[in-house]
Amino acid sequence: MAYVAVTGGREAIEQSLKLLEIFRESGEDITISCIMENMGLLIDKIMSEAGFYSREYAALALKQCEGSVEEAVFLLRAYRSTLPRNYYSNVVDTSDMRLIRRISAAFKDIPGGQILGPTYDYSHRLLDFSLMDGEKKKETAEIDAGAEESGEDIRCGRVTDLLKEEGAMAEVEEDNTEPFDVTSNLLTFPAPRSARLQTFARSDAGFLGGVAYSSMRGYGAVHPTVSELRCGYLEICVPYVLDEEDEICIGEILVTEVEALVPSHTETDEEFAKMTLSGGYGLIFGRNENKAIAMSIADASLETKGDTPSQDEEFVLTHGDCLEMSGFISHLKLPHYVTFQSSLDRVRAKGGEQ
Repeated sequence: MAYVAVTGGREAIEQSLKLLEIFRESGEDITISCIMENMGLLIDKIMSEAGFYSREYAALALKQCEGSVEEAVFLLRAYRSTLPRNYYSNVVDTSDMRLIRRISAAFKDIPGGQILGPTYDYSHRLLDFSLMDGEKKKETAEIDAGAEESGEDIRCGRVTDLLKEEGAMAEVEEDNTEPFDVTSNLLTFPAPRSARLQTFARSDAGFLGGVAYSSMRGYGAVHPTVSELRCGYLEICVPYVLDEEDEICIGEILVTEVEALVPSHTETDEEFAKMTLSGGYGLIFGRNENKAIAMSIADASLETKGDTPSQDEEFVLTHGDCLEMSGFISHLKLPHYVTFQSSLDRVRAKGGEQ
């Protein structure tokens, strides 16, 4: 691709940036804390696609770019690239998650029970006009003031552990290889599963949802059942400097985890008799349930063999990154005078021949 410099471009760009500031600051100012407290799901979406867990910086990026998710992700990834990597956290056991929500679509009764938690799934999807004048916030504050806090953390075992005990789950060899780091290494194909999961976690939620939707509608072979969806807090620990066998907890992160189950493919009576369940996995920063489910479907889909788009590893992993996607589309706004004139000359020459 060929680009050319724009004459007098510096002055025009400076004026454009001044106009951008005017448009961004033309209304009532909104604080970072206000964004964090009132746009939690949007903050979680940005952190997920940026691969950077910081609610405050995600809110700052969101304010700076007038609410554009793509620009906010761009800002966070650019900032992330400047930070030193001092530690690698220890492996986290998500079964020890401090739960705020946990449901299963596979079983009605599960040990620990269904925990509905905060979700829009059971709301009426009607506009609440009381939010316009702040009445709702006053009601919520009154409810919080009268509520009793138990202070008890909720932790539950996995549903898939019960299926493993029954022998219903497919046996999977333990993989102790070092996880592939997609932020430091070029992604090659076939990609290890750790690279797939990292790429999915940072993928655009809309793209990933489209891939999962296509698989369920027939352009793939996966239509799973959600064995368990968990949302809660995980402790992140790093090795202690003086004794690597010991560890120090540096904080908690809020995540959404999904395990989806798919019956193994069978073609013969012998294979049918040995049918087991395999699964797809999704883990996303914050409360991000649809993306976590879509991630588990995409993961399971790539484990199957076929010719559909959702089963094409290179297609799914290469085109889901929101930053590269928006950047490549956005570059079309740059000057393409030389390439277009070349195409136009060929069209005109062809027209002259006719």
